[in-house]
Parts: sequence; structure tokens; C-alpha cells
Amino acid sequence: MKALTAPMGWNSWDCYGAAVTEDIVRQNADFMAKHLKQYGWDTVVVDIQWYEPNAINNEYRPFADVCVDEYSRVIPAENRFPSAAGGKGFAPLAEYVHSLGLKFGIHIMRGIPRQAVHQNLKIKGTNKTAREVAKTNSICHWNMDMYGVDPHKEGARAYYDSIFELYASWGVDFIKCDDIARELPHEEEELVMLSEALHGCGREMILSLSPGPALLEKAELYKQVANMWRITDDFWDKWELLYDMFSRAEKWCTHTGAGHWPDADMLPVGAILQVYNKDAWTKFTEDEQITMMSLWCIFRSPLMIGGEMTKFDKFTMDLLTNEGILKMHRNARHSHQVWRKKVDGIEHIVWTAMDCDGGQYVAVFNAGDEDSNIKVNLAELEIYDDVKGIELWSGDAVEASEVLPVAVKSHGAKVFFFA
Repeated sequence: MKALTAPMGWNSWDCYGAAVTEDIVRQNADFMAKHLKQYGWDTVVVDIQWYEPNAINNEYRPFADVCVDEYSRVIPAENRFPSAAGGKGFAPLAEYVHSLGLKFGIHIMRGIPRQAVHQNLKIKGTNKTAREVAKTNSICHWNMDMYGVDPHKEGARAYYDSIFELYASWGVDFIKCDDIARELPHEEEELVMLSEALHGCGREMILSLSPGPALLEKAELYKQVANMWRITDDFWDKWELLYDMFSRAEKWCTHTGAGHWPDADMLPVGAILQVYNKDAWTKFTEDEQITMMSLWCIFRSPLMIGGEMTKFDKFTMDLLTNEGILKMHRNARHSHQVWRKKVDGIEHIVWTAMDCDGGQYVAVFNAGDEDSNIKVNLAELEIYDDVKGIELWSGDAVEASEVLPVAVKSHGAKVFFFA
């Protein structure tokens, strides 16, 4: 089974949008291998429009010319990914990432390139063309690169087989497929066909579905066809979006488990939005980043770093390498919200989870605008004996009997592990 634990890696979107280049990918892969791999971070993902030669930021150029091969498949823009020259595609870059002991991933859009349809290019292994399999009334409203593929047309499955055959030959380990997670039920058959083609390509690849919010009523389908799926639209460094994630995580927490992970989206930490301003930095406070990392890890969301890793400061490194928090991300079981209520006029949220090696995690969040001091009744956590443990962010030893006293900063969190 793939993805026994929720995937951990870096994705180029938060920093470079559609405009990431090969040198940037390599420098971040180098950093991950040297500084983060030992903590479980192991995947480097090139996000959207790597086939668009003139992409410059997080916005898309409508109806832009893209790079395609003779079989209707997008290929890397050589001006941005020089090692792709000569028909090599992403194989040289993937080989470099693999040489560092890491995995290599790419973003794709659902469907077949509009450009291939307009030029009526071939589909490999068939006598069909792009125009014959395209579903021209199925168009992503925020990116115009693709038409949908009609699963009922002869040659449709062959097209998807051919793209995953290509990605397998490049050595791709991770596919983030966009314009597909929330497009149900009207594109459900295309999702199933895509998944079957990926799983039949002869190479193990993680399949991640975007964008969100995914449909809760389709949870069992997502589990069958993919390894992770977005439960939100793009997540950025705004408290309102982080606050909203508590309700999303509470609804989806029963669906986390080996091989299938509801995805709270990327971690916009450190230096982000670099295509607009090289000095840009996350707007989250340090306490909000602790809250984000605590929630993502006890919920067991996939963890995808969004910041330019070579610019990380000490706080960001400490945030992403806290061994107790990352152990919770790997080992938490039966994670769920215990309660959410106002205490002394300030909203607090409590989550708990069991550790598969023994012990219990308790996360206490302050969702209010003032610092707080509260007491959590241990009986509400189904703890009926005196406990000893540690607060994972500070490393402070903790003992409690009947109640757990907790001081929490505004928009902050404390996470306890009781052995």
C-alpha cells in the first residue's frame, strides 16, 4: 500500500506560482536533502504550468501557447527546464532529485491540452486524435489549458495511459492532479479513468487531487481512487482561513488512514510569493504557525511546505523539525475534536489522539483574540488517572491530576503527550 503515512514535502506554488524554474527546484531539493530529509520530508513537487514557456507569477495567461509533443501530451518548457532538452522531459531532473534520496512530483491538469485539440494531434497507440476524445464543454474556469476527456470516447483511456506511461518513464513519484477533486459528480467517470490509468502504468505514484473543497459525501470514492485530496480551496496565510480549517478537519478526521489522507493544503511558512517580492514573508504570526502545524499534524493532513526553503530562519526550521510534533503526525490514531466552546469568553478547541506506540496526545487551541488560562478536565479526555508527560513545543515536563491547566497565547496552541 502506498502512503502508509501522510506525505511530507515541498511544492513550488506558494513561492513561484506557475513560474518555477529548474535551478529553483534543484536548490530546494538540495536544502531538503541536507536539512529536512532526516525528519521525514522527502518529496519535491513542481507545481502548475511547467509546460508554459512565458509564465511569470501565480496568474495564468489565458490561451497561452504551451509545449506539447506529437501525442498530445504536455512536456516541460525547455527555457525553464533546460535538462528537458532533446526529448528528455523531466527524467534528468527526477534523476537528480532521486540521487539526493528524495521523491519527485509534478502537477497536472485534468484533461487534454486545448492546443492539441485545436491542432488535432495524435493519441499514442491509437488511430484517434485529441479532437476525437476531447470533451470541449468541460473547461476549467480558472485555467484554460485543457479540455476534459470524454470517458465514453474510444481513445480516451489510451490518452491517459500514454501520459502516465510518459511520467513513469521520467521517474515521477507523485502526481498532483488539479481541476478534479470538487468537480464531482459531473466528472467522476474521468476521475476513475485517470486513476485506473495511473495505477496501471507500472510505477508506484502517489495521487493527490485538487482543488477543494472536496465533497464529504464522496469520501469513500476519494479513498478508492487517490491517496490524498484537498478539503479546502487554496490555503494562504490568513487567520480566517486557518480558523475555518478547524471545522473542515473536524468533519474529515474520520477518513484519515493508511493510504488515504484528507489534505488541508500547503503550509505557507517562511518566504512565500517570491515572484512578486523577494522580501515577501508569511503573514502568519509565530503562534498562528504553531496552531497550523499542530492542527495539521494531529489531524494527519499531508504536509507540503510552501516557502523558499533556502531562506528559512531558525523559527521556521524549528517549526518543521520538532520531532515530537512530527511523531504525532506519523503515530496519531483516532484523532478527533473533543470539544469547542468559549471559556471565560474566549473560544477554545481541544483535540486528542492516541499514539500507536502507546500514550495520548492532547492539543489545546486558543481561537480567540486574547491570551488565556484554562483548565481542561481530564475526564473529558477519558483520562481517569494522574498523568505525566511533556508539552511538545516547549519541551516542558507536565503533571496533571483531574484537570490540566493550560496557558495559551491568542491564536496559539499547546500540544501535550502523556505516556
